Amino acid sequence: MEEVIDSERWVGYVDWRNQPALRSRHGGMVAASFVLVVEIMANMAFLANASNLVTYLAEFMHLSPSHSATTVTNFMGTAFLLALLGGFLSDAYFTAYHTYLISALLEFLGLVILTVQAKSPALKPPPCRISDTSLAPCREVSGGDAVMLFAGLYLTALGVGGIKGSLPAHGAEQFDEDTVRGRNARSTFFNYFVFCLSCGGLIAVTLVVWVEDNLGWQWGLGISTITIFLSIPVFLAGSAIYRNKIPAGSPLATIAKVLVAATMNRGCNQNVRNAVVDMVPISPVRTAEVEEGKAEEKSKEDIMDAEGPNGELKCLNRAVEGTPTHRALLCTVEEVEDVKIVVKVLPVFLFTITLSCCLAQLSTFSIQQAATTNTRVGGLSVPPASLATFPIVFIMVLAPLYDHVIVPFARRVTKSEAGITQLQRIGFGLALSVVAMAVAALVEVKRKRVARDSGLLDPTEPLPISFFWLAFQYLFLGSADLFTLAGMLEFFFSEAPAGMRSLATSLSWASLAMGYYLSSVLVTIVNGVTGSGHHEPWLSGRSLNHYHLERFYWLMCALSSVNFLLFVFWARRYRYRSNAR
Repeated sequence: MEEVIDSERWVGYVDWRNQPALRSRHGGMVAASFVLVVEIMANMAFLANASNLVTYLAEFMHLSPSHSATTVTNFMGTAFLLALLGGFLSDAYFTAYHTYLISALLEFLGLVILTVQAKSPALKPPPCRISDTSLAPCREVSGGDAVMLFAGLYLTALGVGGIKGSLPAHGAEQFDEDTVRGRNARSTFFNYFVFCLSCGGLIAVTLVVWVEDNLGWQWGLGISTITIFLSIPVFLAGSAIYRNKIPAGSPLATIAKVLVAATMNRGCNQNVRNAVVDMVPISPVRTAEVEEGKAEEKSKEDIMDAEGPNGELKCLNRAVEGTPTHRALLCTVEEVEDVKIVVKVLPVFLFTITLSCCLAQLSTFSIQQAATTNTRVGGLSVPPASLATFPIVFIMVLAPLYDHVIVPFARRVTKSEAGITQLQRIGFGLALSVVAMAVAALVEVKRKRVARDSGLLDPTEPLPISFFWLAFQYLFLGSADLFTLAGMLEFFFSEAPAGMRSLATSLSWASLAMGYYLSSVLVTIVNGVTGSGHHEPWLSGRSLNHYHLERFYWLMCALSSVNFLLFVFWARRYRYRSNAR
């Protein structure tokens, strides 16, 4: 049964449910359009620095290649993981509207700190170049300079996390999910959300990265700082027509109560179970509805209607079927079914972590690979970080094509509302990640062969191989990101209980976070295992040409293959909340 959200749980100057003409004409897309514009600005401000940060840390803060890569993955991982905090606050205490405003201000402050440091030579290590003995020896950033660097980075990460955790859910909340038109419009919103995310990324990895590499990092960071500040009035411009979900209290408290009750409650018979269902108190939101006269007509059959305590996850049924050991552990069937849904969707989060680990390579080793190649196109020198334009442009072409051509065709063929299910989209993205890592390994083999044949294993000049060879792995991983991210955002939002949607949607970003952390852990483990005895670690050496990066990529390909097969096994057994999915 599809969930119906009581209009009393929504506030705003315009409620699309009570304005049929406006809802029919716009379906919430007008309000969501402000969110899409803000996403362009927010992602530009974030990705302009994240995509090129490994270069800044290596050249200006003098971190080693592996240390730079680990710092970048930790920074991005923290930013995405903090989306869970943003989602939790949006669901529990603030609206997504207020969470975004607070988070944008935090990111602005973090970028101000980084801009000031980039501008002042006194706040950075002295310039150096290993091959130039006339300059001072390279000294890694330390002391107060390091504190300032990491304070700016992680204050920025805190703001980015809050934005990621609130903005997608706020946009999706503008649509009426009680109609086919509203659900289809919401699906379109998620596709265009990824499209706008890519638009911001395109500006970031072309214009802003060029500014950073040619005019100075203080200018690039300054552009990001101004952009995130200007996103605030743009977001506020839609305030009059936003529909904001009233916070429903901590979803984590509900989850914890059900899990503890299912563990501690004593067994019971059918009569005790019915007595518990009849006597249980309602959750805080339902209590408010009772006070407002909204819940008197809700019968026990209605409460049980969603799925009921059925054969799925029987262990959780004890939360209502067992005899409570304490009154605080009394649970409603609705609460139990909500927790079941959360448990059921968690495998999607786990299966996409491996893909996110693959994506982390685009911000680290892939950029370092590109830096060793010939990056000139005609008379123009292309910054290595601008390689990300390949998947971004492809996503910007594919996203509208997918929404306006592929999905309508699939709907006609399958006779279903969705056409292509969310899990099918995610699965296709996971399959592409396998291909991407195999391609990355083959390209690295070729790059090292060129370095060896040219006598440039310790390069003093770019290798005689075009950086366009690396575009293939960017293209496949970018495509995988499009299918998987849009599918995850829509899947988590539509499947999650109403009071947990911001938090659930944040799992999409948390998956990226865990992927970045996993990448750092894998680098450490791989070096530890392969460097035992008298062997040289795979990911260590005088330069990238002495690394065995191709072996690391083959390892990632193998892990991705196993991950994809496990996902297919699970997805074939998953049952959506609505057949329309």
